[in-house]
Amino acid sequence: MNEQTERDEAAPTADPANPELEALRREAEEHRDRYLRAVAELDNFRKRSAREIDAARRFGAERLAQAILPVRDSLEAGLAAAEKAGQTTLLDDQRATLRLVEEAFLACGIREISSAGQVFDPAKHEALSLLPAADVAPNTVIEVVQKGYELNERLLRAAKVIVARAPDGA
Repeated sequence: MNEQTERDEAAPTADPANPELEALRREAEEHRDRYLRAVAELDNFRKRSAREIDAARRFGAERLAQAILPVRDSLEAGLAAAEKAGQTTLLDDQRATLRLVEEAFLACGIREISSAGQVFDPAKHEALSLLPAADVAPNTVIEVVQKGYELNERLLRAAKVIVARAPDGA
């Protein structure tokens, strides 16, 4: 039997001659309903708070990560320039610094989005242009202009890419 049926059977039948008793029963039932609603509301609050705390823990570093991404981009550009100029000491220093940044990213849950050679995904890529390419399937990323990153599986920055399209007349 359910709770309501048990209460109905246990409660004496309403006495029309005693309206005060009936009013007290209605008031008791109203208090019980309020209690059940308060318990449910508290349970929902606990669950919502737990979700918010988890989200804050997982994504709290988002602003910091957004600020550090240009630093990494700059280090990578400096590495490319130093390689062209043949500056080996500078190259070694910048590689060591870049490794530290990569380790910090991994520790915070930041990972690079793999883009080159992948099918274009508008949720992870920002297409800067379409280039005709006969040797690559259409809608395939053929060049990464700026790397994209995710923070705990959530997009932090979309990768800026150049995408292949079918050659003219194909």
